[in-house]
Amino acid sequence: MGTADIEAVWRIESARIVAALTRFTGDFGLAEDAAQEAVAEALVAWPRGSPANPAGWLMATARRRAIDAIRRRAALQDRYALLAADPVIDLEIDPDRIDDDVLALMFVSCHPVLPREARVALTLRVVGGLSSEEIARAFLVPVPTVQARVTRAKKAIAAAGVPFELPPAGARRERLGGVLSVLYVIFTEGSTATSGERLLRPDVAEEAIRLVRTLAALQPDEPEVHGLLALCELTAARFPARTDPQGAPVLLADQDRRLWDLSAIRRGLAALATASERGLGQYGLQAAIAATHASAPSVEQTNWARIVRLYEALGRVAPSPVVELNRAVAVAMASGPAPALAVVDELIASNRLPGSHLVPTVRGELLTRLGRRSEARAELALAARLCANQCERSVLLGKAAALGGD
Repeated sequence: MGTADIEAVWRIESARIVAALTRFTGDFGLAEDAAQEAVAEALVAWPRGSPANPAGWLMATARRRAIDAIRRRAALQDRYALLAADPVIDLEIDPDRIDDDVLALMFVSCHPVLPREARVALTLRVVGGLSSEEIARAFLVPVPTVQARVTRAKKAIAAAGVPFELPPAGARRERLGGVLSVLYVIFTEGSTATSGERLLRPDVAEEAIRLVRTLAALQPDEPEVHGLLALCELTAARFPARTDPQGAPVLLADQDRRLWDLSAIRRGLAALATASERGLGQYGLQAAIAATHASAPSVEQTNWARIVRLYEALGRVAPSPVVELNRAVAVAMASGPAPALAVVDELIASNRLPGSHLVPTVRGELLTRLGRRSEARAELALAARLCANQCERSVLLGKAAALGGD
């Protein structure tokens, strides 16, 4: 078994292994360290002969590493006895079983005691099974930064005495929003990278979708989980058409819709239908917007009036300046650039998105449509200066240059 095969097994099984060890040791950090040691041992042992039950091998090895660590802690002998004798940590892992341990692991990793960056890093590390190197590449930060975030997160959880357990039903619903927001941040980074040379990071987006699918299986009665899954699937469906062969961005109006992933669209629409049964929240409304795009044969034939109404509803459920900015884009398509410019100028006047390249980007586009070329060129140049993603910056500079001089 090669390294790629080992990594694939680890990616699938790591959450269950860490969750089971955490439940029985009561030590989140110890469980994660023991699991990492197990996969490191697999990288050495498996190429010489892979086990019949790879997941069981990893669990058994991680359990031995945890026992070794507990043995070195004289004050934890009772826990060692419990772990060594408990039959529930079974070497025969059912690969189709998804239990509350994994859900508890998600809630612990996304605990509000942690800052957002730490929640993202810890979730990708212990629930997603990504290495520090993979997380660092995904978010374009140094590996030591990721390692420090994970280490601080585990220490913060230990210091706060966060129990490894599912919160009560009422508290779980309150904290579910925090879990969803972490998964949304991970997917958003994959769908439009905040910095770097690539517009898309499909591997990051795919990991987010995998985690949301897992959460949907664990929390099938939560409409917002299905709403987020629908949003991710419908957004990812457009990935094949969003860049050209050289990786340059392709605007929605210019995309070849025949390249859109129909299977992902069907999955997204099915998840949206499930979410709609109990009323749409912020993720479900965003998914409904994505579904409107997915069902339209072209930009011109898109139901922009419906999209405006959906953004208005989203603004009531989850008001934010980004929602207002997106509503302005939809207003421009439905009613023309002049009323949309008024929405953007109101955002600027209230200073609700300071330092964002999105505001001058949209304003530049609206001014271009209004024939105010000099002002549009200045806005697009400003947007390019503020944009950290090199692909987007190149597009903005190209648009500014195309406007020429008056």
